[in-house]
Amino acid sequence: MAYQKYMGYQYETSPRKLQPEYEPKVNQRKKQNVKKKSQNSKKPKVKIRLKAKVKIALYIAIGFTILFSISYRNSLINESFNKKEELKKNLSIIEKENEQLKVNIENSMNLTNIEQSAKALLGMQKLDNSQKKYVNLPKEDYVEPATKDVVEEEEISWWDRIIKFLTEAQ
Repeated sequence: MAYQKYMGYQYETSPRKLQPEYEPKVNQRKKQNVKKKSQNSKKPKVKIRLKAKVKIALYIAIGFTILFSISYRNSLINESFNKKEELKKNLSIIEKENEQLKVNIENSMNLTNIEQSAKALLGMQKLDNSQKKYVNLPKEDYVEPATKDVVEEEEISWWDRIIKFLTEAQ
């Protein structure tokens, strides 16, 4: 049996474990640092994970806020656009009504229409020869010409008045 162990034979089903021919050199400082980090890193990892979660939540909140503000701005733009379109629609309706009223006024300004409405609504009649009176006017001109010369003075600024006063005083 000793010979079988020496040769590496085993009666089990699992293969034997080979030992490496050499052991890799690891700096002792690194091993000490790794040990120190592993011992001290338990608490900071929790804080780091907590800080990372807080940062992620903060980024999500900021993103949500930005998206909300963009959608709110777009809703305001849509609302003002709808108001503008409604006002344009109302303007076109009013312009059409205005044009129709102008046409109605032009049609009603016809002399025959005026005469008919005066007879029907106001009871007016055409003048007879007995109602007409003629007046003779002399052919004189009743407009009197201006006898005085009108002198218009320009308004002078206060600075020009001071300068004029000083030049006249000398």
